[in-house]
Amino acid sequence: KWLVVSVIILIFVQALTELFLPKLMGDIVDQGVVQGNLNYIWKIGTLMLGVTTIGVFVSILASYLSSKIAMGFGRDIRRKVFKKVSHFSLQEMDEVGTASLITRTTNDVTQIQQVLMLMLRMVIMAPLMMIGGIIMALSKDTKLSLIVIGVLPFLAIIIFLIMKKGMPLFKAVQKRLDKMNLVMREHLTGIRVIRAFNKEEKEQERLEQANFDLMHVSIRVNKLMAFVMPLMMLLLNLTIVAIIWFGGFRIESGNMQIGDLMAFIQYVMQIMFALMMASLMFVVIPRASVSADRINQVLEMEST
Repeated sequence: KWLVVSVIILIFVQALTELFLPKLMGDIVDQGVVQGNLNYIWKIGTLMLGVTTIGVFVSILASYLSSKIAMGFGRDIRRKVFKKVSHFSLQEMDEVGTASLITRTTNDVTQIQQVLMLMLRMVIMAPLMMIGGIIMALSKDTKLSLIVIGVLPFLAIIIFLIMKKGMPLFKAVQKRLDKMNLVMREHLTGIRVIRAFNKEEKEQERLEQANFDLMHVSIRVNKLMAFVMPLMMLLLNLTIVAIIWFGGFRIESGNMQIGDLMAFIQYVMQIMFALMMASLMFVVIPRASVSADRINQVLEMEST
């Protein structure tokens, strides 16, 4: 728990450093570059380097600690599953299946570890960056912030569609992996019988079928995942184009400075990236929840 608290504090510091940098950049442009004040540029530039150094340091430390937490959590789950399975009767072993138990102890736990590592970083970082970015963007220009609000419904629709399509596919992947392990295990444990009855070709066909079934579902999952990032980047770039377009009119009318527009674009990018991180979590969490359900099924099973 202390490691988790440490990660939260470190990510909070990292978010503050990232939110502070665009403001400094805007100040350099407006008060340094535009007015030709070289001393101010050096002063704020040095401060930006210092803030960046702190951000890099806390980011590396947060990554290390979150990896340590996730790996330790996986170790504890494997230990619990192993201990539980050791007390199963033959009835429970047959009900779950040896191949499925192997998958649950290895692949399913790995899925949970990966998502936990992402969650410790992104689930804390994304809201901080989004809320902080919105506050800072509003402080720069309220009217331009309406563009960001207009993009949010489109992002929500994308996330909803991904979750709707992805959940059944993630379940199918884990089931096909179980089947693959089952065929492989039967082949290895029954190798003498297979050779005695000359059934090598039959077993080869079974393995190929299980392998192709897993491949087809995995490709469908990866196609869905590959579709997410380009769509998000398209939305981000269209939003920035709209901001530059309308921001140009605001600068021309004297309602905004160039540095403020540059800082505003940075804050919008931070808001959009925070939303992209959140959407990524909505993609990976369903897969991990399927794995978590499968592990809980074993842990909650009462032995006869």
